[in-house]
Amino acid sequence: MSISQKMNALWEYANPRKFLATTERALPFFWTTAAIATVAGLVWGFFFTPDDYRQGSTVKIIYLHVPAAMLAINCWLMMLVTSLVWLVRRHHVSALAARAAAPIGATMTVIALITGAIWGQPMWGTWWAWDPRLTSFLILFLFYLGYIALWEAIENPDTAADLTAVLCIVGSVFAVLSRYAVNFWNQGLHQGASLSLDKEEHVADVFYYPLVLTIAGFVLLFIALVLYRTGTEIRARRTKALLARERVGA
Repeated sequence: MSISQKMNALWEYANPRKFLATTERALPFFWTTAAIATVAGLVWGFFFTPDDYRQGSTVKIIYLHVPAAMLAINCWLMMLVTSLVWLVRRHHVSALAARAAAPIGATMTVIALITGAIWGQPMWGTWWAWDPRLTSFLILFLFYLGYIALWEAIENPDTAADLTAVLCIVGSVFAVLSRYAVNFWNQGLHQGASLSLDKEEHVADVFYYPLVLTIAGFVLLFIALVLYRTGTEIRARRTKALLARERVGA
């Protein structure tokens, strides 16, 4: 199969009917594997790993903080990709997928901010600091709220999709800053990445493996939630279209 044929096969999933049929078959797998990986990773991390010699039991907050922070950033980047697909190809499923992902990303951002504050209080002596990464994360959360509000404020769905796509492009700057702020500003309080190809930088193996398992669980949960919510958005749009036709016919 050529590249063009593969791309055409991929674009077939922009058809709402095929998307719904495919996700209905895939969702049980994602729900099940997400539950297994998340529960196993959290239980392993919180109950079967030792306290850190410097951070004590506080280190175990990484099993919630790191996966949530990673998804908060990557969810916005996923929204960027689907928004660009909407702007270029005008596929409604891609716009609805971006809309469906936004509340999930906002929730992950809140979890990351709260767990970061819980970790920061004993480590830094304060619940909050205007650290570059923390500040960019807070701004990213505000962009999530603005994105969700913009969808709700505009009645025409295509206009809403266009404007939210532009907002998503602008907000992507802060998604990148949230990921690389530690590299851009060395004076920040926030520590470096917990996961790294450099073994001297990432956490010890005793914390590393349950963390990877928990991240896998969060990613699978994110996929399941996005597929489910996108299906819900498609059905909601169909319902609105049918009601509008009935009103016109009446």
